Amino acid sequence: MGVFGIIGEERTDVASSVYYGLFALQHRGQESCGIVVNDDGVFHMRKDSGLVNDVFTHANLNALGHGNMAIGHVRYGTLTTKARENAEPIVVNHIKGRLAIATAGKLVNAAELKRELELEGMVFHTNSDAEIVSYLITKERIKCDSIEEAVCRAMTRFDGGLSMLVMSPQKIIATRDKYGFHPMCFGKRENSQYVIATETCALDTVSATFIREMVPGEIMVFSNEGVQSIKTHMGKCPESLCVFEYVYTSRPDSNIAGCSVHEARKRAGALLAKAHPVEADVVVGVPDSGLDAAIGYAEESGIPYGIGLIKNKYIGRTFIAPSQNVREDKVKIKLNPVSSTIKNKRVVLVDDSIVRGTTCAKLVRLLKNAGAREVHLRSSAPPFLNPCYYGTDVDSRDSLIACNHSIEEITKITEADSLGYLRLEDVTKLGESGSCKGYCTACFDGRYPTKIPAVRESSKYDRKISDK
Repeated sequence: MGVFGIIGEERTDVASSVYYGLFALQHRGQESCGIVVNDDGVFHMRKDSGLVNDVFTHANLNALGHGNMAIGHVRYGTLTTKARENAEPIVVNHIKGRLAIATAGKLVNAAELKRELELEGMVFHTNSDAEIVSYLITKERIKCDSIEEAVCRAMTRFDGGLSMLVMSPQKIIATRDKYGFHPMCFGKRENSQYVIATETCALDTVSATFIREMVPGEIMVFSNEGVQSIKTHMGKCPESLCVFEYVYTSRPDSNIAGCSVHEARKRAGALLAKAHPVEADVVVGVPDSGLDAAIGYAEESGIPYGIGLIKNKYIGRTFIAPSQNVREDKVKIKLNPVSSTIKNKRVVLVDDSIVRGTTCAKLVRLLKNAGAREVHLRSSAPPFLNPCYYGTDVDSRDSLIACNHSIEEITKITEADSLGYLRLEDVTKLGESGSCKGYCTACFDGRYPTKIPAVRESSKYDRKISDK
């Protein structure tokens, strides 16, 4: 999921700026998107299922009008949250005014908070964490003198990896979760507008100059009076940046914790080449996230790098597709081999990760059918062994191939000639040129920074609905 916000003193076409920002963050979510424009306290919203370019036509953007601030959101679907009702931002009208909320990440205590609110009489229309957050903030806002105080109080109830943008009639409040699982940064444009986004690439898209990343637990208040940083929640937990941001989630032209994502992925490829060398004729990367790692592998190993797979640019990311059938269908039309690169060659195929194994198996067969003599599969991430509770849709050990099969078995299943994963001890070296003090690697080693959430009985009900 990704969020984008903009605020300035003058009324401008902020909807178009958010549109371009969300376009830059499209890789973080392809199921739904939304924009809310604040025009002197009047909120105009559009959100729907689909890609940014489909949901927001020229006419739709014009209908949102001008304003001095706006926020937007992109989300990816999970098995239990793929209804259009879960699209964000969420707009709330309450006795003191109104709020718009866009979230990124997940709460691990969502089930407990939701039950508590339901017992107080709250009625839920979605199964997204954003609605839970909206109730908690509204409850506090009724008792507080300011929106920032309400957000600060509500955040004491949050546990997990949830960051967010909260827009009131006068301000935008940005928060980063206290563990720093996911990035959040801000910058400034020449017209004095402040821009807040999940990744730096979105700032670049709207010509905003990067100022800095938000600190884990930080709350920032953006208004016509300037920028205020609230530090009361900072330093409460060990920093735990999701290392998968470097491996897969973020765009390669973004910088996280002072480290280029592109360079981090090249470093992964180099470490992979040292750990799993092989005699081969060409190194091929799986577009898009595996390309940088393949370059690093080639540079370290001395094996030539080649373009062996061409991606259909109109197909989204298969990892974040909401179901296995959709993922497999997308793989069929997403990639096509370049036979001149791989025919009669021993190929090193570098992918960003191997989660369920189905995509890799199809790619190995694709290359061999195109004439590759050998295909040596390499993953620039360690084996996935545990579900993620902080915003990445890896929700069951049953679906993780490494939980149920040995490396030898996976090699046979994927029909690869050899298989090598990035070593667990190397994964935290990816961002070593940056400033991050700690990483979350729980999906690989099971060392969760938070308590593991209890299984929700309601999830069975949610899944039956979503599967229809």
